[in-house]
Parts: sequence; structure tokens; C-alpha cells
Amino acid sequence: MSGARQAGGGKGRGSLVSGLAVGVGCVLFLGAFVWGAVVYKPYTVPTDSMAPTIGRGDRVLAERIDGDEVRRGDVVVFKDALWGDLPMVKRVVGVGGDKVACCDEQGRLTVNGTPLDEPYLQSRKPASPTVFSATVPKGKLFLLGDHRADSLDSRVHLADRTGGAVPRGAVSGRVDARAWPLDLGMLERPKAFEALPGGVSRPGPLRLILGSAVAGAVLILAGAAYGPLARRLGRGARRGEKRPEVASGV
Repeated sequence: MSGARQAGGGKGRGSLVSGLAVGVGCVLFLGAFVWGAVVYKPYTVPTDSMAPTIGRGDRVLAERIDGDEVRRGDVVVFKDALWGDLPMVKRVVGVGGDKVACCDEQGRLTVNGTPLDEPYLQSRKPASPTVFSATVPKGKLFLLGDHRADSLDSRVHLADRTGGAVPRGAVSGRVDARAWPLDLGMLERPKAFEALPGGVSRPGPLRLILGSAVAGAVLILAGAAYGPLARRLGRGARRGEKRPEVASGV
């Protein structure tokens, strides 16, 4: 009798553990998707202006941010009427008060006289096929594509009343990763901008969201597998208890 109670207790504990694992896994898995939908928005890049960092047709995940959170080196999604009033993706190379110029004697872009090493460019040198110099107005951003020979960016708009700059408020997101093609390439913050005032931005919570989704999926699968396994072990224990005892003679 006690063996049957133990087997039943084991079965009950197995079901409890299985249900708990599946429940926690569902919370983590579904919570990660909800969290991701709140924090991130997908965009499809229509041109090659950001190649090789982001190619034409690539699907990117942009963290929803305010313009005040933008730092130099960020790849941002923005929309400005003077640029066509369509969502565009470019890299921030200058903020309000900066003097952005190209090129120095080694063909590098300079910000406030500091030359930048830009390993993300399609063509390393010169950093721009056109020579330019601009001072970024307060509250605005100077934006360039990584494919400088095939990008309509702030250089094209230098003669506009904004001097080629875009208001911080025009930014709706900061690109954290390339989601398609399926390699989920995380965009690293450029080291060239770290030494400038304000430094670079911190990555969004995408890695944590992905980790939560993976952990949730593992718990769901493990919990679903543990329940049947616990029942099978319980049946095996009960069969062993039902074997007849052999009487011993005196």
C-alpha cells in the first residue's frame, strides 16, 4: 500500500514539475515576443546606401527611441520632409555643434578636427568622394550612408536651409540588428566615436529578449517531455511492487 502511495506521489510531483516548467516557459516565451513588439519595430531597407552594413532589401530591427537618445555612430531610422518624407536609414556622424568635414590628408572623415577610422564603409578611402565641411546646428544630426559613393545623405542637402542636418525629433528608431537574411547580425557601436564627448549609445535589450525566448522554449519542451517520462517511471515502479513474494521454508 505504501508503495502505491509513493508511486502516486511521484506521479503527482512529476505532473506538478512538468506543468510548472511549461507554465514558466510560456510566460518567458510569450513575454519575450510582447516585450520585443513593444521595444522594437521592423523596417525594410530599400537602397544600398548603407552597404555593406545593411544591404538593399534587408530587414532590420530598430529600437524605438527618442531623438535625445541618439549618439554619434548610431544607425537610425528617420523621416524628414526635405528628404522625401519617407523612412530612411543612415548613420549619425555629427550632432549639434559638431564640425564635420572630409577629407583629411589620409582621406578620413573628421569630427571637430578628430579623424575617424571607419571600418564599416563600403570603400575605406577616401571617406567621401566629395569634399565638404559643415557645422551641425544645435538640436540636429548630420547623417551619412556607409556606401558614401551611393548615398543621398546630408552632403546632398548642404544647400538646404538646414545645412543638410535633420532634427533629432525626426528619428523614430535606432537599428540594433539585421533580422533578414537569417543571420541576426548585431550592429556594433563604432569605436571611432567612443572618445568624442557623449561617447556611444548602449545596445538595446535585444539579446536579453532573445535569451528569454530561447529559455522559454527550452522549458516548454523539457516540461512537456518530463510529464510522460515521470508517468512511465511510475508505472515501472508499480509493476515491480506487484511481483509475488516467494515463501521460504523452515
